[in-house]
Amino acid sequence: MNILISNDDGIDSIGLSILANKFKELGNVTIVAPTQQMSATSHALTTVTPLRIKEVYKDNQFFGYAVNGTPADCVKIGIISLMKQKPDLVLSGINFGRNTGVNVIYSGTIAAAVEGYLLGIPSFAISLTTHDTSHEVNTAADYAFNIITKVLNNKLTKDNIILSINIPAIPAENIKGIKLTELSNSYWDDKYEKYKDPFHQDYYWFDGKYIYDKNNTNTDDYAVENGYVAITPLQYSFTNYNQMNELGILETK
Repeated sequence: MNILISNDDGIDSIGLSILANKFKELGNVTIVAPTQQMSATSHALTTVTPLRIKEVYKDNQFFGYAVNGTPADCVKIGIISLMKQKPDLVLSGINFGRNTGVNVIYSGTIAAAVEGYLLGIPSFAISLTTHDTSHEVNTAADYAFNIITKVLNNKLTKDNIILSINIPAIPAENIKGIKLTELSNSYWDDKYEKYKDPFHQDYYWFDGKYIYDKNNTNTDDYAVENGYVAITPLQYSFTNYNQMNELGILETK
């Protein structure tokens, strides 16, 4: 297989390296990732400044391409301009921090996978529920590999697919199993902390508390909080069909 891997944590993320090394067992891996941290950039594309691509080497070997753009930029330019042929698979991750509930709207990790999906390629976003980059990353890679190969080998869907996979940051022996889940009905209780810089000018730093319904046992957040790997199939259809009849009075012919 030809596999494209990207992320939103940047080309130097250990999660990217571990995921790429694991999936080399499955085929040829091409890495195209942002030059820097690009979390919460959602599906932004760079249109008013040029994209620049740098070849990155690690241990005197070619590692991948760094792009001064967003995760969606990376996947799009990787498929269209950098890879010699269309990949069979797009992976995004391993992200540090869960991508559950409302987070999928903001997530650059999810957006990179969505870009692959929009281009007709089976795509998977992999997230680990911690920001500690030394914690259970190999466990996340192992689970991602086993899940994705099972989906592909058994042709579990006839349609193009995008899956969000969230792995709890606990030792492998403590993971209770795998659950198919829905997105939680979550939201951010947002705030902006106000500070002063050394020149006595005000600046603001985003902060907030993540809140979800802990009583709904079918959700991704509930699953990872209770020791399960959560797999959520995503789709993108923004038309609100429930309101079509309600708004019919507005239509003129």
